Amino acid sequence: HHTIQASDKTTSKTMGGHGEYHPPKQASQEEMANAKIDLALRDSCASILISLNKCRYENKFTPWSCTHDRHEYEKCQYFEFLNRVEVLNSRK
Repeated sequence: HHTIQASDKTTSKTMGGHGEYHPPKQASQEEMANAKIDLALRDSCASILISLNKCRYENKFTPWSCTHDRHEYEKCQYFEFLNRVEVLNSRK
């Protein structure tokens, strides 16, 4: 059982050691609606998802395309998870 610490979010050891994480620019409700982002996916990572979905569409959803965008989206989702864990741990 490993407890995730808030300090884990910003160390260079996270997500393959690629430096500190900086959250993306928040997409507006209008941008998310125009991009047809599902309500369940409208979080602080939505701006990356919009870019990822555009790349996927332009590349006909080929699995080897858009790998950088997909990694950035997964990384954002990971740090969103860490933030939720931190909030829950602070309530204990």
